[in-house]
Amino acid sequence: MIKVAIADDHPLMLEGVKRVLNREMDIEVISEANKGGEVLDILAEEIPDILILDLSMPGKSGLDLLKDIRVMYPDLPVLILSIHPEDRFAVRCIKAGANGYLSKSSISDELSKAVHKIAVEKRKYITPDVAEQLASQMDDKGRPPHELLSDREFEVLCMIADGSDVQKIAKKLNLSPHTVHTYRSRIKEKLHLSTNVEMTRYAIENDLIS
Repeated sequence: MIKVAIADDHPLMLEGVKRVLNREMDIEVISEANKGGEVLDILAEEIPDILILDLSMPGKSGLDLLKDIRVMYPDLPVLILSIHPEDRFAVRCIKAGANGYLSKSSISDELSKAVHKIAVEKRKYITPDVAEQLASQMDDKGRPPHELLSDREFEVLCMIADGSDVQKIAKKLNLSPHTVHTYRSRIKEKLHLSTNVEMTRYAIENDLIS
């Protein structure tokens, strides 16, 4: 029996994930978390065979939680779920230690396959597109400037481009407004941009927002 823990703050999505997994006779959902801070709590109680982690959790983001989990539970397989298509965050998640990345739009067709591949076959769940991205990033030449941003800088860039203000970003990422301002300044410097409008235009031109 494959024991699964799920961390997602959207009740409907959580139920949808459970519904897909419950179709499988060899999968059992043993725990759930709705907030970033709860993830480490459920892992302290029982270690699953695989953790399915939403990338956008309240409090600590999925990327930050993933990095913590890699320190505390280095052998725990983690599958990242995200509303973002794989060309935006998948490579960053894999580099941070995720065993796979799946867009939420694909869970009905791909989730069970991903869980079996990661938990049973002990292999990463990586699509051909993500594999190609990983291969291309072995050489910095020709990489777009945003791929050189830190994970947090990239998150802030995407949120600004989506129309979030500093206060909303600070609350979502559990940061101070001053820290968000600092990240925004670094992004502008690294991308050679001057305003939020230019950041949004850059994100649209590089397909970083829907």
